[in-house]
Amino acid sequence: MGTFHNDKGELHGITVVVDTDGPELFVGRCDTVTDNGVVLLDVDVHVDGEDGGSKQEYLARVSMVGHWKKHDRVVVPADRVSSMRRLVDI
Repeated sequence: MGTFHNDKGELHGITVVVDTDGPELFVGRCDTVTDNGVVLLDVDVHVDGEDGGSKQEYLARVSMVGHWKKHDRVVVPADRVSSMRRLVDI
């Protein structure tokens, strides 16, 4: 059956992890991937070292218990994205 949002990309509706070239790491539901960036919904943002935790420690916790929404919608600029992968693949 599949998605009816073919123009949104293959990750539309999937919870993804978007790592940046800086200290920020985003976890949220992928809405759209464009040349301008990644649009995420229901997003949590982690800053490396925040609360004494690294990006890897944060991801380990999120992969076990899930993420907590801090923002309804975030656009991560394309030039800041260093990687994007499905949360279930972590």
